[in-house]
Amino acid sequence: MSYGTTFPLWRAAAGEAWDAYTRHAFVEGLKDGTLPRAAFLRYLVQDYVFLVHFSRAWALAVTKAETLDEMRACAATVHTLLDGEMRLHVAICAAEGIAEADLFAAEEAPQNLAYTRYVLDAGHSGDFLDLMAALAPCVLGYGEIGARLAAEAGETPYSDWIASYAGEDYQRACADVGRLIDAAALRRLGDKPETSPRWPRLCERFRTATRLEVGFWGMGLVG
Repeated sequence: MSYGTTFPLWRAAAGEAWDAYTRHAFVEGLKDGTLPRAAFLRYLVQDYVFLVHFSRAWALAVTKAETLDEMRACAATVHTLLDGEMRLHVAICAAEGIAEADLFAAEEAPQNLAYTRYVLDAGHSGDFLDLMAALAPCVLGYGEIGARLAAEAGETPYSDWIASYAGEDYQRACADVGRLIDAAALRRLGDKPETSPRWPRLCERFRTATRLEVGFWGMGLVG
């Protein structure tokens, strides 16, 4: 999936880290159904906590925005996270006897702390585009993973999870984020962003967040 023009450039700059993230053993276990249920639930609880902080990071993006369009797009993403994506986690966990209050109160794993605080620090110490580079691997990576698994997966107990990220609503959100990033890059870096002195740092922010995604999947596999 392309999701605009800037994202593919960042994805290419991430090198092997991108495949390590999007084709991680955890992801392939979702595809063929071999992922242990305990590992999935462990991940899902941590991902709920992650999304709480991720929503805060997107809310921070509203304050970092320079245009009303950027503000509206970021506010809409906060809504998608809080009232859309997190509902999937709540529903699946409720079926396993895990209440939402327990999800919210769950202790953060070290990998979760490292990732969420990195993203928030990118926003606090940098500008809007720094924050977008740190946020993009999660949003757009899950879109890419969902679309691929929907095309490749057979019968799997994780069909609901796959369908959520492959579905029209999430894919539309990814397309919107891709356009947001392209417009932000054009506004701040010009029509040839790769020639900007800032470009290497933005690519490194994206690659670092991608590496942290790899660690997040690995956390789910550790029993």
